[in-house]
Amino acid sequence: MPRGNLRGKRKLTQATSTNKIVVLGNESVTLPKGYKAGGMHCGIKKKRLDLGYIVSEVPAAVAGVYTTNIFQAAPLIVTQESIAKENKIQAILVNSGNANACTGEQGLLDASQMQKNFADQLGIEPHLVAVTSTGVIGELLPMDSINNGISQILESEYEHEENFKQAILTTDTCIKQIGVQLTIGGKTISIGGAAKGSGMIHPNMATMLGFVTTDANIAQEDLLFALKDITNQTFNMITVDGDTSTNDMVLVMANGLAGNEQLTKEHPDWSSFVEGLGIVCKELAKKIARDGEGATKLVEVQVTGAFSTDAAKTVGKSIISSNLVKTAIYGTDPNWGRIVTAAGYSGVPIVPNLLEVSIGHYKVFEKGLPCQIVEEEVKSYLEQENVVIYVDLNQGEYSATAWGCDLTYDYVKINASYRT
Repeated sequence: MPRGNLRGKRKLTQATSTNKIVVLGNESVTLPKGYKAGGMHCGIKKKRLDLGYIVSEVPAAVAGVYTTNIFQAAPLIVTQESIAKENKIQAILVNSGNANACTGEQGLLDASQMQKNFADQLGIEPHLVAVTSTGVIGELLPMDSINNGISQILESEYEHEENFKQAILTTDTCIKQIGVQLTIGGKTISIGGAAKGSGMIHPNMATMLGFVTTDANIAQEDLLFALKDITNQTFNMITVDGDTSTNDMVLVMANGLAGNEQLTKEHPDWSSFVEGLGIVCKELAKKIARDGEGATKLVEVQVTGAFSTDAAKTVGKSIISSNLVKTAIYGTDPNWGRIVTAAGYSGVPIVPNLLEVSIGHYKVFEKGLPCQIVEEEVKSYLEQENVVIYVDLNQGEYSATAWGCDLTYDYVKINASYRT
């Protein structure tokens, strides 16, 4: 269990180094060589930017993970079919304000039209363009506005990474970005990421829209292997409200322009690349959790002492998904009973007398009984922006971490009027 007061989350505004990996908090998808990005207002939303793109100088190996919601939106279907042809893309086109979900055959035609029109602008084959949408479900895209936007979007006035990051947002209150650099075989490898996500967030891939670029030369099948594994530890370990969207996906592009020897799982520096990609995905996931609709706190649940990794993940997600836990944290109520209850209904065979729970460095439960605490001290800790709950099952050596946020009055206000 932890000792001493916990510090707030580190703000990644300057380069920091961890295991020879440099983390750049103000960098994103154009950090790696050979990428440009931009965005504009085409008229889907009333005022804010709503159409964005990422383009690589050359076709890039691509890996993707997608929502498990049965009602997959049209752009996800079109994108997956396109990627299957060659396992490469050269561009991503994304609109916000309209999800193009539950729109039938017309929705598929519209997604394909977006893909073709942007490909024509770039002079590439349509299957090299991934398309995605986010926003209101059940409405057809305003294709006249989108097509007009596509015809102009590559103009220099719209080419700016900041425009892209703004164009993908819906109810988000801030952009989410991260970049890392590392050295492999004497070559500098860069990985950059941007994401959107604030509501309809739940640990059941994919949970949001995430765009990751790298200039690493990497085998596509190994890139997909790494992304899936990392997703299970990051994007699949966050929740805001228990809802899994129809549109969510994460795409990673690797264009190879760093000039390194091709990375595979057998390469001696494979673990370094995976660590770098993991940092990008973890930071994006945490930023999404912290920016939950109406949220005031980032909540982290660290589960240790489990008999398997899956057991640790299940307990962590059960606690972080509990509305009663989330509202207690919002109200700065050190209600350990809600934490214990959520662990107890997780389905994991927990031994009650072995369970230990701490809120911050304050132990609140052990051996089946509550601990003596100074309630005002724990309440004061819960007033912080970053709250950590520690749960030790004392049944093994496996662990997992889940992230979420508190549940506030503003969440209801935002979602009660989402379409208006």
